[in-house]
Amino acid sequence: MVIRPSEPSPEDILSRCPSGNIVFDEEHGEWICADTGEVIAERVIDRGPEWRAFTAEEKEKRSRAGAPLTATLHDSGLSTVIDWHDRDATGKKLDLKKRLELIRMRKWQTRTRIQSSIDRNLAQAINELERIAEQLGLPRLVREEAAIIYRKAVEKELVRGRAIECVVAAALYAACRLHRVPRTLDEIAKYTRCGRKEVARCYRLLVRELDIRVPLVDPVDYAQRIASILGLSGFTIRTAIEIIEKAKRIGITAGKDPAGVAAAAVYIAALLNDERRTQKEVAAAAGVTEVTVRNRYKELIKILDMNELQKLQRHEVREYRAEHL
Repeated sequence: MVIRPSEPSPEDILSRCPSGNIVFDEEHGEWICADTGEVIAERVIDRGPEWRAFTAEEKEKRSRAGAPLTATLHDSGLSTVIDWHDRDATGKKLDLKKRLELIRMRKWQTRTRIQSSIDRNLAQAINELERIAEQLGLPRLVREEAAIIYRKAVEKELVRGRAIECVVAAALYAACRLHRVPRTLDEIAKYTRCGRKEVARCYRLLVRELDIRVPLVDPVDYAQRIASILGLSGFTIRTAIEIIEKAKRIGITAGKDPAGVAAAAVYIAALLNDERRTQKEVAAAAGVTEVTVRNRYKELIKILDMNELQKLQRHEVREYRAEHL
């Protein structure tokens, strides 16, 4: 694995961020234009081999190992798979007799790979995990973490008597929390046949029995995601983060849904920076109700200074006139 830190050159900054107002996100390793929110450069991790090959022959000669081990395969990727293309080494299509032999060989290979009940459980769980993660657009790192959590649950016999799908969803939610990927229980449960309560019950079981130290959810993570969905500028994102940080210092975010706090902060920041979005649009992007946005909005405006309050009042007057006049 090769890590290549890439700091943006002056030419990159001028071409992609004319103002030169660029900031570095230490957590994600990204250089970001504060005006537009565009990622100028990032620390790229090359997980491939350290050698290069330009032909299939060179690749075969230089390759010294198989695919990397992964928790997202029930056998960790240790076993081999018979190719499904039904072609020989020269690329020619096989005749009918050979194809039938390969079908029979694949069938027996599948049976030998998945023999025990644990193997069958893991194979089914990994398929469910990949399906849900694909729907949610979760990164590979989160999928690997969720698969590891599920394997530990199987080892401790926590899955027995529970729906595989529910435990998988709970493992995914735990992995999202561990890696600060903003996804709510409702979002994850939506792509399963389990109710939110059942997924939450399985999640609490995993955290308790596997001793998972889950960090507190930061509304800032949700704010960045909500603003990105709404297409807001980097300056508005920064304003929303400042509002959230001020609210955290005062202590008015304690016990509140992080997504709701983030939604209200983004709504206020958009109004202050003349990038107005409706409460309905913000609520939909955050996955919360309009009532939640309104309630958190009423709490957050108490910490704004006089100039910001006056600007918000002007927006509210314009909205009232547009609706009633």
